[in-house]
Amino acid sequence: MTLKNVKLSLDKISKSLAEVQDNREFLLKNTREIIILCSRSIISVHKGDLKTAKKNLAEVDLLLKKYRKKATAKLQRYLVTSEQEYVEAVCLLAVVEGKEIPSDKKLKVMGESYVLGLLDCVGELKRMIFDKIRIGDTENALKTFDIMENLYLHLYTFSMYDKVVKEARRKIDVNRILVDDVRGAITEEKRRSELIKALNKLKK
Repeated sequence: MTLKNVKLSLDKISKSLAEVQDNREFLLKNTREIIILCSRSIISVHKGDLKTAKKNLAEVDLLLKKYRKKATAKLQRYLVTSEQEYVEAVCLLAVVEGKEIPSDKKLKVMGESYVLGLLDCVGELKRMIFDKIRIGDTENALKTFDIMENLYLHLYTFSMYDKVVKEARRKIDVNRILVDDVRGAITEEKRRSELIKALNKLKK
């Protein structure tokens, strides 16, 4: 009896595992660039610099296409965070431009990434709404809140998939609080606006 077959098998497995490990390290190192670009895009959207936001997202799109080639079935989970950030940034940009939020198919992202990215976008919409309230743009604040609330309601049922979509339930719980906070702020702002209008009428 010899170990010839064992050696051949282990050599083949070792080569395969080495390739998987190299690709894993590559993804862990390089997907950080995607996260940074997405963060910059979100900041640019809030500043109203949509040109820069789109430029950053175009770079992200190219990088994701490149990295997906290295993400075999065993390594796809290492793309979730970067895809999630991409979905969040694209979603925010679409809302600002008054466009439809792209589907997961259009963005070519995994279902988990899509859900988590949309959940994260709810928080960015809160920030946007408060910015609009601050400058007295109540009308657009209300429009954005309508999108924010409906997005939350569409995502609410995904809390049942918490075991397969990491942190889904926690993010949904946080989003419920965010939606309630914004609803309270908008209600207060509407009352303030109505009071100012009533006082102005009395002055006339």
